[in-house]
Amino acid sequence: MSNRKLFYLNGKVQHYAWGGFTYIPQLLGLPASEQPSAEYWMGAHQSAPSTLQASSGPLLLNAYIAENPAEVLGTKAAERFGELPYLFKILDVKDMLSIQVHPTKAEAEKGFAAENEAGIPLTASNRNYKDANHKPEIMVALSDFWLLHGFLPEPQLKKVLQTVPELQSFAPVFETEGYKGLYKAVMELPQEEINTLLRPLAERVLPSYAAGTLEKSDPAFWTARAISNDPEGLNRLDRGIFSIYFFNIVNAKPGDAVFQDAGIPHAYLEGQNAELMANSDNVLRGGLTPKHIDVEELLKHTRFEAVQPNILKGESIHNGQERIYPTPAPDFVISQISLKPGEVYQHTAAAPETWIVLNGEGVVKGSAELPLKKGTSVFAAIGESYTLTATTELSVFKASIP
Repeated sequence: MSNRKLFYLNGKVQHYAWGGFTYIPQLLGLPASEQPSAEYWMGAHQSAPSTLQASSGPLLLNAYIAENPAEVLGTKAAERFGELPYLFKILDVKDMLSIQVHPTKAEAEKGFAAENEAGIPLTASNRNYKDANHKPEIMVALSDFWLLHGFLPEPQLKKVLQTVPELQSFAPVFETEGYKGLYKAVMELPQEEINTLLRPLAERVLPSYAAGTLEKSDPAFWTARAISNDPEGLNRLDRGIFSIYFFNIVNAKPGDAVFQDAGIPHAYLEGQNAELMANSDNVLRGGLTPKHIDVEELLKHTRFEAVQPNILKGESIHNGQERIYPTPAPDFVISQISLKPGEVYQHTAAAPETWIVLNGEGVVKGSAELPLKKGTSVFAAIGESYTLTATTELSVFKASIP
């Protein structure tokens, strides 16, 4: 196997409660399941490593890399990261995800060490740090996609605090203590006060939601959906509702991308995307979830500043055959290869690459010859020279290192 550098890759489906039931099974050609299929992981994260189809049989990707890091990753990446530095996923978001923030690299190292020292098992539900890595991430929309992303600019947030009756009492807090004072005030409220404060808001937005008269660009829409989907309903209103009103509601169209750096609070609301991140599962949660919420830890790592959402359209390379989405992250870069029937894409991998075919059929020829169809994933080690030929119109998403 020594000279072979091109393999089929089998990822892992993650069955989180917020996932949809059809998109990922249909993409992968799997039978429909009673369980939701939320994420498809293609990577070497220790909690769910992918498998390569080697001639000697199935081989775990993290084991293949550990055997000879420099040959698979390249000398520079092997020295810098010591592992595959990215985790590539397809997401199907049916119900909104938790309000969350990801730590910086330095903070993740500290948090991971502290939780290890405290003897908290890696699989414990109250664990914040699953590894010692940061988790910047980029998502490319595969459908009409909605998300919360960063705090509203000051004029817009002031308007919200003036016009939403239940939030008016917080306007003076924002005036005197800014974003941090405002967010801390609502996130640290006792549950009884949250219920009292938000019940009139809930009773106002639910009938409009049921009648279908709310736009998705209106925080009332997502507030009503969060309450409708919560088994507790009006009995225990979620503190995540404040974030729906305080954050930017962003709509990304297919092919649009959004980058989330450490400290930017965000939440995915609805749709499908291709997501690429540093190889980490570190999430600090602040609401809209049955999972562990740690408000103190969330506040410690949040960037309290206005965010003007930046929708990335990507840059055309490779004679227009590929669209790449550069970000400041040194760990990863995502691109989309689009070929018409009969078109050929030639390349030598300058870093390890992970692909997934979203549509169409073709064949890739390098140190192995692999027919491709919708849902096929491929891993190419550094230095692999290959030609990709489309038999029908072909769309491939590719993860790599910049």
